[in-house]
Amino acid sequence: QVQLVESGGGLVQAGGSLRLSCAASGRTFRNYAMGWFRQAPGKEREFVAAISWGGGTSNYANSVKGRFTISRDNAKNTVDLQMNSLKPEDTAVYYCNLRTHWGQGTQVTVSS
Repeated sequence: QVQLVESGGGLVQAGGSLRLSCAASGRTFRNYAMGWFRQAPGKEREFVAAISWGGGTSNYANSVKGRFTISRDNAKNTVDLQMNSLKPEDTAVYYCNLRTHWGQGTQVTVSS
């Protein structure tokens, strides 16, 4: 059984930064790629970033490239998303993903 719990969301002004963290339980964490997705009100859930099982490869949505950084610590079973230069359009609920498993989401609100 895999459980994912996100934290670190909040309210920030445009140009600010937030760091999201996802804590995973279950023995399979270190064997799989992990990802972050987000869903804004009235929109579909979209891909944000992903990182390979060993952490050596990552990829990003064009909309966040150069501003967001994904990282993982397999010893601690965590995957983080550092978000810099935040924009109002980054406002969404952010979800951690591992294969078919999802966290409950954490709200990020960026004010203009």
